[in-house]
Amino acid sequence: MGVSLKDVAQRAGVSIKTVSNVVNNYQHVTPAMRARVQQAIDELGYRPNLTARHLRKGRTGIIALAVPEFGNPYFAELAGEVVDAAARHDYTVLVDHTAGLREKELLVSQGFRSHVIDGLILSPIHLETEDLMARTETAPLVLLGEREYEAPYDHIAIDNVAAAREAVRHLLGLGHRRIAFLGSRTGRERQPAHLRLRGWREELAAAGIEADESLVVVTDGYGREDGATAMAALLDRGVRPDAVFAYNDLIAIGAMRTLTERGLRIPEDTAVVGFDDIEESRYTATTLTTIAPDKAAIARLAVDSLVERLAGEAAAAPRRPRPGYRLVVRESTMPRPESGHTEDH
Repeated sequence: MGVSLKDVAQRAGVSIKTVSNVVNNYQHVTPAMRARVQQAIDELGYRPNLTARHLRKGRTGIIALAVPEFGNPYFAELAGEVVDAAARHDYTVLVDHTAGLREKELLVSQGFRSHVIDGLILSPIHLETEDLMARTETAPLVLLGEREYEAPYDHIAIDNVAAAREAVRHLLGLGHRRIAFLGSRTGRERQPAHLRLRGWREELAAAGIEADESLVVVTDGYGREDGATAMAALLDRGVRPDAVFAYNDLIAIGAMRTLTERGLRIPEDTAVVGFDDIEESRYTATTLTTIAPDKAAIARLAVDSLVERLAGEAAAAPRRPRPGYRLVVRESTMPRPESGHTEDH
């Protein structure tokens, strides 16, 4: 049989209630008493029955995270951060895949797994504000991602326009003027690609440079192949930018492949900046300069928001926190030294 609260109480010489207060991290326990109980817990190897605890509160102890792409390392890395953040609240995470399809996003948001989850963290691509306004599911919902919504749900997203402007400002500061943008999308104006493109335009304008729309390339998707194809399309038209700002790291990595195949040097002939700071960006042949969203903060804010809603803050106004980001400068915008190793900046 497993170790019980009663066993811990007997070992520590305290009441079962005191042990429960320590296990549940209640504040009104003296440091000396907490240490005494914790020692008994450690000695006996006691593990709380989290399932029973959640069931007493009428919950399952499971939250869902729905993302559009398992194949995109950004979402894999973000999912890991969400799992870690949820564990700090004793929650298990069920990860769902929408494949970026509107019908699957609708299905998830409308609560088809509501019998097994307490709340949902959703990173949508194609849902519209009206879809969210029509939601009848009562389980708390927190939105991730850079699409803009006017809906009554907490939404965690970095400032894409400001981040894109910082990336372009970096390239301008290096003397580049013909800066391409790879990864534009047609249609919805509130998609993240539009926000990052807006940042590209705004920073060029602030520098007194007219945006050359021939340097903007629409892509079908957001993968390496899309970046390689987009870069090839530019070069095949006789357009050679002196720098590239890509919608994400995967597009940037694909573009770098094409540049190398065409005999162009990175960054001497064409500098490249990505977005997302996926692990792969640190290990490409020429390491990739990129915008690094604070994934840990995004995950923590999302989980904390969901837990707070579950604790009864449903009437509170929707929150729109802005996690931080930083520009990580690597070899793709900084010539490699003759010897030695180039560190992240």
